[in-house]
Amino acid sequence: MKSLPLLMLGLACLLPLPATAGNSQTLVSPAALPAADTRPKVFLAGSIEMGKAGDWQRQVQQALADEGVLMLNPRRADWNPAWRAEADEPEFRRQVEWELAALEQADIVLMYFAPGTQSPITLLEFGLYARSGKLLVAAPAGFWRKGNLDITGDRYGVPRYDDLPALIAAVKQRLAAQRAR
Repeated sequence: MKSLPLLMLGLACLLPLPATAGNSQTLVSPAALPAADTRPKVFLAGSIEMGKAGDWQRQVQQALADEGVLMLNPRRADWNPAWRAEADEPEFRRQVEWELAALEQADIVLMYFAPGTQSPITLLEFGLYARSGKLLVAAPAGFWRKGNLDITGDRYGVPRYDDLPALIAAVKQRLAAQRAR
C-alpha cells in the first residue's frame, strides 16, 4: 500500500510532545501552518546542516513543553539531500516557502548557530529579521561568523546569548512578558 507511508509522513509533521508536556506542540515542515491557532508561535531557526549540527531543536521542544506555544520546526526527518537547491525543484520550493511563511507567522524567532557549522540559510534569515524585534539569537564561540552577528546585532538591537540554555531562558522570559501584557 503506497499511500500508507505518505499518510504516516503527514501525521508525523504534527508532533505532540510527550504526555507529560503542557499544551505546547511542534509543527514540522511541510505540515500546513494553522491560521487560527492563538498560541504564541516560536520558529526554531538555526543550524541544521545534516550531519554537522545535532538535534538542538529537540532540547528546545522539551524546554518549552509547558509554555503553551506552537513551535515551528523546519528540520524534516524526510529531507532528501538529492533534492536540488533550485526553485524548480518541487520539494525544495515547498521547504523554502514553508520556512518563509512560518517566519512571518512567528511571534518569536529563536535562532541558534551551532559551533562548527556555517548555516548560510540561517544567516540569510538573520538579515531578513534583524530589524523585526522577533529575534533572540545564540552564536556561541566557535561559530565561524560570530563577529558578523555581533556587529549587526549591536546595530539593530538583536539580543544575543552565549549558548542554547541561555537562549531558551530568554525565550521563556519573552513569553512571560508577552503574557503579562
